[in-house]
Amino acid sequence: MKTCLVVDDSRVVRKVARKILEDLDFECEEAENGQEAMHACARQMPDAVLLDWNMPVLSGIEFLRRLRKMSGGEEPKVVFCTTENDLAHIQEALSAGANEYIMKPFDSDIIQTKFAQVGLMEAVG
Repeated sequence: MKTCLVVDDSRVVRKVARKILEDLDFECEEAENGQEAMHACARQMPDAVLLDWNMPVLSGIEFLRRLRKMSGGEEPKVVFCTTENDLAHIQEALSAGANEYIMKPFDSDIIQTKFAQVGLMEAVG
């Protein structure tokens, strides 16, 4: 079973994302900021990271930059999931090593499509 780390400072967003991902056969772990996410990745590198941008302690973009420098940190597929939808943010995320970008609010179809695009699961339909 593939694993996904859901990183968001909103408990509600983490729970919604976790439910969607578990329905898609992912084993999920949650982190409420980038620092917690770093600890989780140090324990066990996930297959995927669903990542918010704006968080306390360590932002999503800073987490991503640190993740990509870790041993094995180039492996996880990172999908940003954020309200930051201007081109500058998207370009910054992709140049820092993000694989895809989802706008909030999201639903199961959006996550399924993006995860299929980055090779985490089979395309549907």
